[in-house]
Amino acid sequence: MAMTLSEIWVYPVKSLGGVRLTKAFTEERGLQYDRRWMIIDEENVFITQRVHQKMALIDVALLDEGLKISLRTDPDDFVIVPYQPQTASPVTVKVWDDIAEAVRVSDEADAWLSRQLGLRLRLVMMPHSTERKADPRYARHDENVSFADGFPYLVISQASLDDLNSRLAEPIEMRRFRPNFVISGTEPFAEDQWKQITIGDLRFEIVKPCARCVLTTINPETAEKGPEPLKTLATYRRNGNKILFGQNVTARDTGEIKVGDQLIVQE
Repeated sequence: MAMTLSEIWVYPVKSLGGVRLTKAFTEERGLQYDRRWMIIDEENVFITQRVHQKMALIDVALLDEGLKISLRTDPDDFVIVPYQPQTASPVTVKVWDDIAEAVRVSDEADAWLSRQLGLRLRLVMMPHSTERKADPRYARHDENVSFADGFPYLVISQASLDDLNSRLAEPIEMRRFRPNFVISGTEPFAEDQWKQITIGDLRFEIVKPCARCVLTTINPETAEKGPEPLKTLATYRRNGNKILFGQNVTARDTGEIKVGDQLIVQE
């Protein structure tokens, strides 16, 4: 069976809901629109579902006029975020150990997010001029990354999730792991062995395994936290103090990628 790209996902606002696409455009710092926006607190530090679980219940859609950010439990409660910020207010933000330059988006978005999450928050966007480097120990070509945790892309095979679900009392969805690319037609954890791949006509490098955190234990439908899947993954996917699932990836080429594209392992 041929290996094919079966799902494409972007997460426009870091730690909010994902958007499943049939095609996307690859850029150095990740798929177009992927984690270009981020929510920050009064100290200009990013926030995520790890602490603010209700973020799991906030969905994002890509419309012609901008992002539609809505509450899943009340779809009529939404805010439209224009793709181009309505302000020119620069903000120096902190995401993990990195300091990066961002731009405030709009007062309306700030007010809506603050009301939903019960904190004084702001929505910021990463302008193209901002440089945030992926870890040079792994990213070999001085790549920039968006507001993603560490690397521009994440790939997981469907067979790896199927293997995990065969061990769980209740199966979970792939979106727990927030991949950009899901690959069908492989053996479980085949992606662990890849170094260089092409998807369609585009080249990618596998740079390191993805260490998983507590965010995977939050049910994206209910925002409830439980012990799985980390409890089970720890029994067979532990390496030292890390639990590995999926592979971090950088892009060597830019261009369009679409569901159904064939994946070929070059190395």
